[in-house]
Amino acid sequence: MSKVLKSGETYLSEEPGSRADYGVNYGRVKSAGVDTTHGAILYLDDITVSFDGFKALNKLTLDISVGELRCIIGPNGAGKTTMMDVITGKTKASSGSAFFGQTIDLAKMNEVQIAHAGIGRKFQRPTVFEQHSVFENLELAMKMDKRVKPSLFFRLTSEQGGKIEEILKLIRLNGQEARAAGLLSHGQKQWLEIGMLLMQEPELILLDEPVAGMSDAETARTAELLNELRGKHSIMVVEHDMGFVTEIARQGKVSVLHEGSVLSEGTMQQVQNDERVIEVYLGR
Repeated sequence: MSKVLKSGETYLSEEPGSRADYGVNYGRVKSAGVDTTHGAILYLDDITVSFDGFKALNKLTLDISVGELRCIIGPNGAGKTTMMDVITGKTKASSGSAFFGQTIDLAKMNEVQIAHAGIGRKFQRPTVFEQHSVFENLELAMKMDKRVKPSLFFRLTSEQGGKIEEILKLIRLNGQEARAAGLLSHGQKQWLEIGMLLMQEPELILLDEPVAGMSDAETARTAELLNELRGKHSIMVVEHDMGFVTEIARQGKVSVLHEGSVLSEGTMQQVQNDERVIEVYLGR
């Protein structure tokens, strides 16, 4: 298994205590070491989330290995988004434990602290700075000291410029760097936002329905992008497009959620042949 990119640095534009309902989080630099000596970067153990008696998550147990690309599927209301909300601190679990690596207790942290620790999330709806160019969006997302004085005197180094060029090629937007982000297609905006996450080098990336609303060609290119990221980052992808999931899951593990817990896990072929999954989600 390839080693995950070493960073543990990310940043948020929001002030501590504030929240975002969609988009990705950008802001100030902070380093944090993640202990992955046992091979896993995320542990969820018996997580329960109750809303007025309704259990959105019901003793959910799941772990993600370092460098793994894990696909999460399941019917609407299965708890997929709530699970991501718990991981990122937007929702607090009623019971159970959530750890980032061996030692970072996510239950004791807020959204800002969790993002600083190295977890990046992209929501379904693309959120980019539409009046700025593609290049400027990536520059704004770069890890750097965002205090006023350093920002006033900031100049891109050759290394930073090279990093942006590398991301532009990866997200298939090289040659589009001067274009206003608001003029991009829906799929291109999704790629740009993934690129903005990558500029922070998070150790764990959460993607919520990344190909929703994309054309077939854009979906195929997004699959290529995520397959290129495989092993370099740990990635969790929530998605309903089964063709896309099959393309990126390969022989890796797919988790099926139903009624707030894991119904089935295995390769895509294994879960597709699971009678319980057929009954509650895939159909015949």
